[in-house]
Amino acid sequence: MKTKVWKVSTLVVMTLCLALTALTVSAQNNNTAKGEVKQSGTEVGRAGQSMGRNVKHGRILRGGKHFGKHMGRAGKHFGRSTKKAVKHVIS
Repeated sequence: MKTKVWKVSTLVVMTLCLALTALTVSAQNNNTAKGEVKQSGTEVGRAGQSMGRNVKHGRILRGGKHFGKHMGRAGKHFGRSTKKAVKHVIS
C-alpha cells in the first residue's frame, strides 16, 4: 500500500513540475521592444546584486568584473529595444 501511494504521489509531482515548467518558458517574451527593456532592467538588478555580494566578501575586482559584464548585457538589451522601436516607427 505504501509503495503504491509513493509511486502515485511521485508521478503527480513530476507531472505538475513538467506542466509548470512549460508554462514559465512560454511566458517569457522579450521579442518586443518592451520585453527587451524589461530584460535590460532585470540585468541591471543582477549587476548590483552580483557586485554587492562580491564586495561584501572582499572580492572587489571580481565584483567589478561581474558588474561590467551584467551592465554590458543590459546595454545590449536596451540597444535591441531601441532598434525594434525605431523600426516599428519607421515602417
